[in-house]
Amino acid sequence: MTGRQSSVCIDASLALSWLFYDNCREQSDYLWKKWRRDAVTMVAPPMFHAEVTSVIRRNVYFNNIFPEEGERLFNLLTGLPVNVINSQYVYRGAWQLARDYNLPVCYDMQYLAVAELEDCEFWTLDRKLISAVGDRNRRIRWVGGIHE
Repeated sequence: MTGRQSSVCIDASLALSWLFYDNCREQSDYLWKKWRRDAVTMVAPPMFHAEVTSVIRRNVYFNNIFPEEGERLFNLLTGLPVNVINSQYVYRGAWQLARDYNLPVCYDMQYLAVAELEDCEFWTLDRKLISAVGDRNRRIRWVGGIHE
């Protein structure tokens, strides 16, 4: 990680790591504590909340978690201090990035477009995304690669 930052872009995979247990929970929690301590602002594109909400709902629907747990997680999500960046550049930037990286869809590129717009790092647990663009983009960071 680089020096002091004022903002970071996070994706749904990182938020889901905070809400559900996963293999990178320790690294995710480390980032949460560090960013809160350093007053780092978390940013994301408009689709962020829809993505996380859908995963919570899917887990309730398929009985992976109880409905009450789904409600609890949804309430935690709505309390996460994530600033949504809704700008024409997010969509235009995502389109250009998907074209530059020769990707079939623009969804994940919205996160990278926000990171470019905010001039910050973009943190994810999405290995496919890391494989697709990681070596060719200086902003993208894999949460699982953190060593405290």
